[in-house]
Amino acid sequence: MNWINNVVRPKIRSLWPAKWDVPENLWVKCPETGEMVFHRDLEANQWVIPNSGYHMRMPAQQRLKSLFDDGAYDAIQTPQVLQDPLKFRDEKRYVDRLKDSRAKTGHDDAILVGAGLVESQPMVAAVQDFEFMGGSLGTAAGEAIVRAVEEAVHRSAAFVMFCASGGARMQEGILSLMQMPRTTVGVEMLREAGLPYIVVLTNPTLGGVTASYAMLGDVQLAEPGALIGFAGPRVIEQTIREKLPEGFQRAEYLFDHGMIDMVVHRHAMRPTIARLVRLMTERRQQTKRLGYEVGNGRRS
Repeated sequence: MNWINNVVRPKIRSLWPAKWDVPENLWVKCPETGEMVFHRDLEANQWVIPNSGYHMRMPAQQRLKSLFDDGAYDAIQTPQVLQDPLKFRDEKRYVDRLKDSRAKTGHDDAILVGAGLVESQPMVAAVQDFEFMGGSLGTAAGEAIVRAVEEAVHRSAAFVMFCASGGARMQEGILSLMQMPRTTVGVEMLREAGLPYIVVLTNPTLGGVTASYAMLGDVQLAEPGALIGFAGPRVIEQTIREKLPEGFQRAEYLFDHGMIDMVVHRHAMRPTIARLVRLMTERRQQTKRLGYEVGNGRRS
């Protein structure tokens, strides 16, 4: 009998588990450089790779916390809608896809809405969560945006929209496309109320979202490297059968060609939004004051 193999080794092995239970997401790889970053360091840096500056997707709830003063905000409840109006099914039933996305993200749908203060200024923000079915625009998302706009008008607050979407939600067909004019009407409500509307385009923003509320802001901001357009670059290349320019549809390319106003690093996004809202609010107050004086004959 070999007592080392039969007695000693089994006792030693029993002191440690056969397999270490190590989470799979402890380290995150940079898509550009391959750099490995510890997930807590990445979270502390607002999901920006420290050395390369690559902007990873930021969870919607964390996006709201990073925007508002002290991370405090009121979560705005969004209207409930019919879950599967078309009884849609492809490889999976639409209702099953919704269940999977809700379990994955912990959210009812692709948009979260919060209201609070940003550098002591009242503001309402809506954030699209790309992890929820690609941030697609369906009836629930459309209702959430309209509800957010109504809340901004009620609070006389600026409205900020963080866009991240692959476009309209195909499982809802024409009902999804109807959200494009509905959200556009919501933007007009802000215009009529004289409230600032700022759009922040993140990676990616495509399809019907780009063709509606994502391009209607008073000021168009974008994060570095964000893919922004209607059809994706691969579809365009296959259609026109030509090679696209370097960096085509990226935030920097759109800025150079006048499609957006600013490319802003995530760390500077909050103070930039606060400064823009402050400037627009003061300008509109001065305009109202001037109009009042003219109406009362105080100024020729």
